[in-house]
Amino acid sequence: MHFTFGAPYFLLLLLLLPCFLWCREYNKNYYFPKLAWAGKESALLSREAWLKMLIYTLLVTALAKPFVYDEAGNHQKKGRDLILVLDASGSMAQSGYSEKDRFKSKYEAALDLSSDFIKHRFDDNMGVVIFGTFAYTASPLTYDLSALDSMLKMTAVGIAGESTAIGDALMQAIRTLSYGKARSKAIILLTDGYHNAGKNSPKTAVALAKKKGIKIYTIGIGKRSDYDGALLETIAKESGGKSYAAATAEQLKKVYKEIDTLEPSPVRGENYLNERLLIFFPLTTAFLLILGWVLYPKRALLYGGSQ
Repeated sequence: MHFTFGAPYFLLLLLLLPCFLWCREYNKNYYFPKLAWAGKESALLSREAWLKMLIYTLLVTALAKPFVYDEAGNHQKKGRDLILVLDASGSMAQSGYSEKDRFKSKYEAALDLSSDFIKHRFDDNMGVVIFGTFAYTASPLTYDLSALDSMLKMTAVGIAGESTAIGDALMQAIRTLSYGKARSKAIILLTDGYHNAGKNSPKTAVALAKKKGIKIYTIGIGKRSDYDGALLETIAKESGGKSYAAATAEQLKKVYKEIDTLEPSPVRGENYLNERLLIFFPLTTAFLLILGWVLYPKRALLYGGSQ
């Protein structure tokens, strides 16, 4: 069993607790015929102040909705296995791809948009493959999308060589997907060049992807003449995916949004099992303390002052 709060922001009200000790009250005046009856009690030693603080803390705790739950269901993800395959060859260093920042290279613009795409995948199990002359897995399949994003930002143009090994990239992505257990598996391939390196042909990789039921979405970025559009369309069509052309960063953003629609990620929800609210306990305790405070006989200072 685990303990948490449904509305923890209400706990900020506890910052007002010091006021019970040091905030002065201007609307109450007490008059004593004899100064001996007026005690010199410190605020820190006042039982009444500490009682008020305890009651206030209990009420705030109840307001924050405390409950206990079984965490078993939180690890049962229902997303898909998804691999992002990014071209990091030399041609990706070209600038002018983003209209908002002409100094950004294609790769930097693609990284920014890919990062935003990753943040919205929620419960998907994602991985990243970087390729150039060769391909490697920059991040295996993981639900820790913030760590995945950090790994992605550590890559750079030329990190895998200057050429474009599309076949090897797809084979590496399929190999990485083999460790996933989701029923739905997909690859998003982003490139700006022609297949001109590597040991595996794109045809072989697509045949294997088709056999394993893996969809491949292809995205050609930059000018249409810069990349092999016909090959990308064939890869997507034969695997059951879809091919896109993104001449600018703004178009790439729209492509990612469409893929997000075609391959929707489950809406994240806190899957608390056997949830049991604990509001009753602080409320009951606070009520009993207030009742005792009201019914407790007043001090002799107030009722026996004439004796």
